[in-house]
Amino acid sequence: MEGEHPLVREVFPELVAELVALLEEEGERELAVCAWDLRLVADCGCGDDFCQSFETEPHPRGQPYGPGHRCVTLDPAKGMLNLDVVNGRIMYVEVIYRPPLRDHRGSKPTNP
Repeated sequence: MEGEHPLVREVFPELVAELVALLEEEGERELAVCAWDLRLVADCGCGDDFCQSFETEPHPRGQPYGPGHRCVTLDPAKGMLNLDVVNGRIMYVEVIYRPPLRDHRGSKPTNP
């Protein structure tokens, strides 16, 4: 169920804003719209200290994406951002050699 995975925009809002802007710069308007609704399904799990990549859709680890797959390489100011896209759906966000992402899940304001 989609509701059990948090929206990436709620966890990493700065990253989503950057993804949307970079996708629009690349002429990937449909993917830019899709980026707003990505879910944080699972982290990469590789354990490398330079990697903050994550899955946005469930996919068996180590399996190819198959037909309809393409890699979208973006040009951020720092590090690398690449997307695995299958049939117009962003499946994976590769975040490499970038400053640590700030998780906003615990920073919501409380009501008095």
